[in-house]
Amino acid sequence: MRPDDLCSLFLTGVQAADPKQAVQAHLDKLTDPPTHIVSIGKAALEMAQGVLDTFPSAQTLVVTNAENARDASGVKVLVGDHPVPAEASLTAGRAVLDFARSLGSKDHLLALISGGASALVVAPVSPVTLADKAALTTAMLGAGLDIVEINTVRQSISEIKGGGLVRAVGQARLTSLILSDVMGDDPRVIASGPTQPPLRTALDTQKILQRAGLWPKVPKSVQDVLLTKAETPPVSPSPTYIVGSNRRSVLAMAQAAQRLGWTPDLYPKDLVGDVRTAANIVLERAAQGPGLWLAGGETTVEVRGTGKGGRNQELCLRVAQGLAKRGLQASFLSAGTDGRDGPTDAAGAIVDETTWGAIPNAAAYLADNDSYTALALADALLKIPATGTNVADLQILWVP
Repeated sequence: MRPDDLCSLFLTGVQAADPKQAVQAHLDKLTDPPTHIVSIGKAALEMAQGVLDTFPSAQTLVVTNAENARDASGVKVLVGDHPVPAEASLTAGRAVLDFARSLGSKDHLLALISGGASALVVAPVSPVTLADKAALTTAMLGAGLDIVEINTVRQSISEIKGGGLVRAVGQARLTSLILSDVMGDDPRVIASGPTQPPLRTALDTQKILQRAGLWPKVPKSVQDVLLTKAETPPVSPSPTYIVGSNRRSVLAMAQAAQRLGWTPDLYPKDLVGDVRTAANIVLERAAQGPGLWLAGGETTVEVRGTGKGGRNQELCLRVAQGLAKRGLQASFLSAGTDGRDGPTDAAGAIVDETTWGAIPNAAAYLADNDSYTALALADALLKIPATGTNVADLQILWVP
């Protein structure tokens, strides 16, 4: 199986998460037409278009990232910042809240939510500033916290996350269609749950930051909010539907492989946790002999260096190191379904047993978290255009 074959299977998984088709397949869940649409996340524009094809008169506000933004007839499109929120995300957050607060009891708001919205749309509670929010986000991303922990913290200092959008709409009806980028598809976690009840309390958030050693480092305004915040009033439940997910994309890859005559082995769990642990799982499977192995998930990286890269690239670099050390022959792909891995222009990488040896002083690059530079030297980066969707990461291992 060639690198092109691995890439083709990966793109099949991406296509299975096509946001427009996913939304259109669930429009029969709506009990009445939406009068308003708010769509936030990396897949926001395509999700909105999937609804507008059927309900063209709905007033629509879209917030997405720069790579997926474009003009759309009858749609107000705003661009937020990702992965660290900045002024554009704050402007977008205010616009979303104003849009929701303008609705009356006869209105029906359809919320279309996809990955990336946590950074693209922000509304920090006073006295937390945008700079404080950005500093906190950067610290959490570098400390190896998983997405549930990160979004729990985000909810505790936000007016829009953890049910904030529900509180903003008041008496208007609300329905949510969600494209999941988190493992387990918990709607409270996806995009930090703007239409869902909070994950945990402010006290739980303190404990998360303390366990990660971040409490002394977070801005004082954040500490003050978490130490004094009253319990958030419960939000009323509203209809919520998951329209696409990582697992569905893994199954789509498996079906494509079967059509090509392969019998793939699906990893029964989500590939999550630190990239070092994930790399060992991949290498253990490679040592078991020939076959095609498929997985999906979202790993984390504890950043110790100053290099450039993302979780998929570092996972691939560690697998390449292990293949070389163990003398195993295999090809491995890991990439983000949104087409971007960390703050880079690569979705991930494709490596084999020769990759590590093709990188001069590879161990130094790995120690500096500089997987992007290392893999570029080996011509192993996987670069594709932004996909307009996001259901976390996909992995493919081929052992001849």
